[in-house]
Amino acid sequence: MLSRRSLLQSSAGAAACFASGTWAAKAANAPGFTDTEIKIGQTMPYSGPASAYGVNGRTEVAYCKMTNEMGGVNGRKLNLISLDDGLSPPKTVEQIRRLIELEQVAFIFETLGTASNAAIRPYLNDNKVPQLFVASGDSMFGDPQHYPWTIGFYPNYRSEARNYARHILETKPDAKIAVLYQKPAFVDYLAGLRDGLGADHAAMLVKEVSYEFSEPTVDSQVFTLQAAGADTLIIAATPKFAAQAIRKAYDIGWAPVRYLGYPSASIATVLKPAGLDKSKGLITAFFAKDPTDERWKDDAGYKQWAAFAAKYLTPVDLIDANAVDSFCAAATLVQVLKQCGGDLSRENIMRQAANIKDLELPMLLPGIKINTSPDRFYPIRQMQLAAFDGESWQLFGDLIGN
Repeated sequence: MLSRRSLLQSSAGAAACFASGTWAAKAANAPGFTDTEIKIGQTMPYSGPASAYGVNGRTEVAYCKMTNEMGGVNGRKLNLISLDDGLSPPKTVEQIRRLIELEQVAFIFETLGTASNAAIRPYLNDNKVPQLFVASGDSMFGDPQHYPWTIGFYPNYRSEARNYARHILETKPDAKIAVLYQKPAFVDYLAGLRDGLGADHAAMLVKEVSYEFSEPTVDSQVFTLQAAGADTLIIAATPKFAAQAIRKAYDIGWAPVRYLGYPSASIATVLKPAGLDKSKGLITAFFAKDPTDERWKDDAGYKQWAAFAAKYLTPVDLIDANAVDSFCAAATLVQVLKQCGGDLSRENIMRQAANIKDLELPMLLPGIKINTSPDRFYPIRQMQLAAFDGESWQLFGDLIGN
């Protein structure tokens, strides 16, 4: 397994992975390719307050290594250059320019963070560089009309929050709702909540409080939300702050019904630090199989994941939902490269990313398939609600979304 230090280095230490076709020429519109390799770039927060998401990059580097050991894709392998940006947009811009202009990668894959991706989106679109499978659920990353070179991957936050609103209306129609959210990364949760409540129930939202990524804690925000008299709380936060909010609410004796945004639904990096007992009763939404759920222990897809994690990751990574999500994203990228055949131009890579049909992956929930089209840049549109029982997430209800 590659060390974090190697991930932060340049292409000399980058992982090898993927391959495609026998197209040998390095055309002007297809940099990043040789007869034997494809260069792909990304940035990840390996340092800073969001370093829990570093598992995403480690998983994708490992997936590349596995693919390479299996022969790559059609004989061509890739150097995945995964650089640290600390989830700081200025640093992201700097690193992405380095990847495109100096390393000359073919495209950008799974860079993480709403603000970070928003910062690089104009540059990548102006230069017609694919920004594939953005690691953010913000709805802005599904806008092919204005940004045809940028495509998301995860269910968008707005849709997720609409589903929470509908569940609240069904189960607690007199709820007093409070929202804790990171600004600006998770403002879509507010929009989705208001969409789901509608004008007739808008008054149910009694308080919304944001926090900045640079703040040390969200303790004061939790006190403010409790003081508003809310009995239902939606937590739209990154792992560090989500864990703080769960723990603080419990410690001050506030026991609202709690909904946790899926980016922080990891038992390993959020619920355990917060306290499993303090996390009991949380509700979230999943699109992938929870690796802690015993129902999957004999599932063929889970066995593929477990074998991969055992060989390339750590026991902690095995139960990290974010690692599972990145496993799915990497498998989707391999599918795109396979579809490209011998045409590895940036134009065709983008074309194939927008032409995925009913792709089933080992760790997606049963019934969920990945689909894209030229006017559909949200590959995953379905989820299922789950509640935490103190040990694992338990799915309930039917698939939601479209």
